Amino acid sequence: MAHFAKISEDNVVLWVSTLNDKDMLDENGSPSEAVGQAYLEKHNNWPAHLWIQASYNTKENKHKLGGTPFRGNFAGIGYIWDPVNNIFLNSKKPYSSWILNLEKAKWESPIGDPISDPSDFGLYSWNEDNKTWDLTGK
Repeated sequence: MAHFAKISEDNVVLWVSTLNDKDMLDENGSPSEAVGQAYLEKHNNWPAHLWIQASYNTKENKHKLGGTPFRGNFAGIGYIWDPVNNIFLNSKKPYSSWILNLEKAKWESPIGDPISDPSDFGLYSWNEDNKTWDLTGK
């Protein structure tokens, strides 16, 4: 079973569809994204180039079952398709200071995660003006 993200012209994931493997086989019997895109265009009235194959088992550029990661993350509704880096991201860039970590296929603050001590359970929010994580509650 293959998964394809239906994206808008501005690269936002609108829907994720499944496709039977047989519906994406080329003339040699090999799986082909282009064949799957053509099939989805024909049966869903949405341009082929706006159907992008995704991997259900990929998250933060790791494959859950130990296989080869594919396109950074499984696509979800509202995710962003980044055609330059060939990955799905779970959001647009949240703050101007944040950096795209291509190794993990996600946005990160310029100073890392808010918690360095795992026993420090608090609620943090990003302060873009100060470029810090502010504790907002415990």
